[in-house]
Amino acid sequence: MALVNEHFLKLPNNYLFADIAKKVNAFKVSHPKASVISLGIGDVTRPICPAVLEAMHKAVDEMGEKATFRGYGPEQGYQFLREAIVKNDFLPRGIHLDPSEIFVNDGAKSDTGNIQELVRWDNSIGVTDPIYPVYIDSNVMIGRAGVVEDGKWSNVVYMPCTAENNFTPALPDKRVDIIYLCYPNNPTGEVITKEELKKWVNYAIKNDTLIFYDAAYEAYIQDPDIPHSIYEIKGARKVAIEFHSYSKTAGFTGIRCGYTVVPKELTAATLKGDRIELNHLWYRRQCTKFNGTSYISQRAAEAIYTPEGKEQIKATIDYYMNNAKLMYRTLTELGLEVYGGKNAPYLWVKTPNGMGSWKFFEQMLYEAHVVCTPGVGFGPAGEGYIRLTAFGDKDDCIEAMERIKKWLK
Repeated sequence: MALVNEHFLKLPNNYLFADIAKKVNAFKVSHPKASVISLGIGDVTRPICPAVLEAMHKAVDEMGEKATFRGYGPEQGYQFLREAIVKNDFLPRGIHLDPSEIFVNDGAKSDTGNIQELVRWDNSIGVTDPIYPVYIDSNVMIGRAGVVEDGKWSNVVYMPCTAENNFTPALPDKRVDIIYLCYPNNPTGEVITKEELKKWVNYAIKNDTLIFYDAAYEAYIQDPDIPHSIYEIKGARKVAIEFHSYSKTAGFTGIRCGYTVVPKELTAATLKGDRIELNHLWYRRQCTKFNGTSYISQRAAEAIYTPEGKEQIKATIDYYMNNAKLMYRTLTELGLEVYGGKNAPYLWVKTPNGMGSWKFFEQMLYEAHVVCTPGVGFGPAGEGYIRLTAFGDKDDCIEAMERIKKWLK
């Protein structure tokens, strides 16, 4: 008989955002006349920019002609996009990468979940708390996380990010094999300075630790002193894999495209002590399990790097960040403790009077008809907070803030 992978049974019944959708749908059924505004799930609302749309139309036309039709593409991504990534995302920051170190994917979520396949199931992992759920859930599925004890996984080292430490976690007090970092952070919206990031790179070098660095929101950074890539730190190429996404940068949540950087000098050890290049292993993994991102999506991503594309993408990011400014100003004027929203499209809001995250979520939904994300869904340290996103329509954000004003007053 076939036996199920019982590690899957350890997962919560639903993914966090599926739980939220279920509760919101139940509310809509029981309150059919209510107009609900969602500031919860981080999906974009602005259409893709004209430069990207034009590139996609051209790519579709190419697929309709025998001379320019393309079937299977390279698993690692087309050279034209990988070269554009190196030239535009890294060289201006003094980072020298080879296109062979770039792996185009169908969105950062896939690779941040799949990357753990490169390492043994018994490696220890450390995560910031709160954290994007995919990091832990993917490790639960392979059996690396252990079992849940008092709301925490037994084999996971939690590194709390709280107001008390300015949402910058302390280095672990023991050696950890793999560290997950995400900056600008999802869900807190906070960032990390070069000085702090340097501490993590030095820790990784000293302890032979592998860093999985999620930079999906780097395009939203406004402060010129905040690093956009971990590779801005000397030595990071030897210890870090970095993930990027076009989903929130260019509205690609429905188009699906991003990329992962695996430097060639990055290695991990065998039990015998041999050092193995992870670039080669990831290439081998992708060739086996991934047939590449569509040609149309990759041409769309390439268009982001044209002069017109850069200007249009900046306008979209400015639109969302103006939403964030409005939300931050309104919520702080109401006396709430608000974090993030300055270098990221997320706001991390402390619930008043010590109210639980889910209770606040339900009260806001039922009394203000506004959807947020309960902070505890991102980890134990998220209890007592909610996450709001700035990806909504401007008018919806304005209306949502007016509703919250009336509700809290």
